[in-house]
Amino acid sequence: MSANKKVNQISANIVTRDTDKIEALSGNLYESLVIIAKRARQISVKQKEELNGKLADFASTVDNLEEIFENREQIEISKHYERMPKPSTVAIEEFLEGKVYFRKAEEKN
Repeated sequence: MSANKKVNQISANIVTRDTDKIEALSGNLYESLVIIAKRARQISVKQKEELNGKLADFASTVDNLEEIFENREQIEISKHYERMPKPSTVAIEEFLEGKVYFRKAEEKN
């Protein structure tokens, strides 16, 4: 299954999470949240790059307002990305499913 299809299956609605489950995976709730935040940033950067790549095809040097507002393909691409779940939601799901690799730095004594 491609990553895009998996992302589309994640609910974009707000869901209450069990903090005990989040904490159990790393041993500390705050460490888990840092891991999730870092993964969410990675997902966000990837989505922005994809969107900018697709919208670059529509970039025009002409300042014709009619042409800008009439481009349906560009509008559909933008709407698709707006309907996608937020990167933080995707990161939480991946973390809870054990799909995020992380390791703790060794503490120096």
